[in-house]
Amino acid sequence: MTDARGRDLTEAFDASIDDLPDSVDRDAVERMRAVAYVLDESVRVPGTDFHVGVDPLVSAVPVVGDALGVGLSLYVVLEAARLGVSYTTLVEMLANVTIDAVGGSVPYVGGVFDAVWKANKRNLELVLDDLTDATDEGEWTSVEVTRE
Repeated sequence: MTDARGRDLTEAFDASIDDLPDSVDRDAVERMRAVAYVLDESVRVPGTDFHVGVDPLVSAVPVVGDALGVGLSLYVVLEAARLGVSYTTLVEMLANVTIDAVGGSVPYVGGVFDAVWKANKRNLELVLDDLTDATDEGEWTSVEVTRE
């Protein structure tokens, strides 16, 4: 059963993905959304509207958990690079992952930091904004290659 917040997030994502140019690999964006959801939003804290993902839970295992979380977060960054987001957006995404890794590795408070700093969700929003802005600014062009 999906709560109202989950429906709102899904509707917002669907609206954002509809604004993307046809040349964007929607399957890649959907994979990125799935990874961001699992890592940052998949578990509702009972009695609240707050959601956490598996990232703070995995990070409870010192070093290995943090490395696994960073690796999965870097998948989102790599997919974004493959989709052709701007260099500036990639740097912002890497900064989000770095902040998540450093903050999440602090003993005792790292799990709370991971639960609050949702780097993957932020990164997905950056990707959608970048790809949508590229469409609005006319940066996306269709090039026809012909053989003479």
